[in-house]
Amino acid sequence: MSLKILLSGAKGRMGSAIQSISSDHGCTVSYPIDLGDKPEDGIEHCDVVIDFSLRDATLSLAQLAKEHNKPMVIGTTGHSKEDRHAIEQLSHFIPMVWAGNFSTGVNLLFFLTQQAAKVLDLNSGFDPEVIEMHHRLKKDAPSGTADRLLEILKESRNASDKDVSHGREGMPGERKVNEIGSHALRGGDIVGEHTVMFAGMGERIELTHRATDRVIFAAGALKAAKWVVNQPANLYSMQDVLGLTA
Repeated sequence: MSLKILLSGAKGRMGSAIQSISSDHGCTVSYPIDLGDKPEDGIEHCDVVIDFSLRDATLSLAQLAKEHNKPMVIGTTGHSKEDRHAIEQLSHFIPMVWAGNFSTGVNLLFFLTQQAAKVLDLNSGFDPEVIEMHHRLKKDAPSGTADRLLEILKESRNASDKDVSHGREGMPGERKVNEIGSHALRGGDIVGEHTVMFAGMGERIELTHRATDRVIFAAGALKAAKWVVNQPANLYSMQDVLGLTA
């Protein structure tokens, strides 16, 4: 039986990609919506909600999903801390997969970064940097994927947001011991590229993932949708969907 999906952001790049392969994954986008459409008109007739819309639309859609007891998959990024907290609270009532990136390769990158960060910790003498590249139309920076990589590095070093340097200019001085670099590049039609670099004295380790086709993210989102409908209420990551644990 085909899984019925309410897809928010249906006219966007990800929405179009999801619709193009949904039938290949045993799913049907039964109610595609975009700016100006009313999700309440179709939510009763779907099994799961997928959101790839705008950050300002996610909270109200999640509240509607909670009211109708519908599982949710969220791929939208760039939310304020307040909105993100409010959305996360709704996962106490419905199962929710929220990921900045749905590709298998990127989630393996998260896992490998966690493993490397355990060894290359604050006392190792290695300096961590995150570099990400996306197309010229991307609105938020850093990307949701880069944000997650930065979170992994902060957790491994007991660092905070103030330890993250988003680009450098002028005379910032020598690199601080607990500093984590973050750099966002934008241009052309780059689908997505993320590198975690650990730079030491005399050696450097780089973990890189390059995406060349947006269909990998669409396939991951559909995999998450099929998985989340069988889960209890909670907030899940794509690593949960793939069975990757640190």
